[in-house]
Amino acid sequence: MIVIRFIILLSFILTFHPLTSGSREALANDGKRVLLFENNSVSIQKTAVIPHLEIPKSTANDKIITHTGYSLVYNEDHEQANWVAYELTKAETNKRYNRSDKFIVDPLVTTGSANNADYSGSGYDRGHLAPAADMGWSSTTMKESFYYSNMSPQDPAFNRGIWKSLEELVRSWAIENEAVYVVTGPVLTKKLPTIGSDKVSVPGYYYKVIFDYTEPGIKGIGFILPNKGTKEPLQSFAVSIDVVESVTGIDFFPLLPDEQERFIEKTLSVNAWTWKSTSTGNVKRKASQRRDEPVITKPANTNSDGQIFTGPRGGKYRINENGKKVYLKKE
Repeated sequence: MIVIRFIILLSFILTFHPLTSGSREALANDGKRVLLFENNSVSIQKTAVIPHLEIPKSTANDKIITHTGYSLVYNEDHEQANWVAYELTKAETNKRYNRSDKFIVDPLVTTGSANNADYSGSGYDRGHLAPAADMGWSSTTMKESFYYSNMSPQDPAFNRGIWKSLEELVRSWAIENEAVYVVTGPVLTKKLPTIGSDKVSVPGYYYKVIFDYTEPGIKGIGFILPNKGTKEPLQSFAVSIDVVESVTGIDFFPLLPDEQERFIEKTLSVNAWTWKSTSTGNVKRKASQRRDEPVITKPANTNSDGQIFTGPRGGKYRINENGKKVYLKKE
């Protein structure tokens, strides 16, 4: 019954999420900047720097594990994190270290995390929650991004497709807005299928919430995506942070003043964010575009970042997830 209700809730959420369209800046009587949305709701001005703002509300049983670049709470029943949280700044998007690709057990998970044997031959990718590309600003953060506590079993078409596209989009938002707070993880429910002797749960869905706390455009957005390949644009999976909280049971950004938290988490303004193509350069979606206009996204079934190659005879091709050349039709 719980699973059925969960599926019904997700179907409703992903089909009928409310949208708040564009906003404009104004000055209040006291000279402070505010954002006026088209539904006449008013955003709230940033009050002060809040340390550890990215950390969700924890319970008495939660043990928050803090690494150099991110924090997490590990779920022993599912052998993966409930959530992974971090702040990503513009400076941190400048990659100084390449991927290590050395997956290792997290030494700070005292109960023992998943390992190579659990994923070997499973057919699932070791999907990063905090992506390695967000952690390339130091050798330590890159190493820690490959801890198994930061992994979750992901369908290859999902991990290499829309999930990667979302990760790239978040990095572009960090650059554009100077910094963003990110909380991400699997949607963990009872009776999920498992892999490996440690019985690592295979989630049906993943979530990501992003919060921009830089003025004047303070805003938040959430995503809930099924663990499978898709050609749908990322906007199709955008929801308010309140919706992600209702699905996961996690209270995000509890350190915000209550009034700010309520307003930001209930408001979904898709047009307040810049939607960047991940396959054909920095093509931006203008706020004036209709919601139903198509948005170009990276092809889901490639493992070459959507890159187009030129063959010896001038033919254009991509590399698919099986490592084979797929030639493009001539225009």
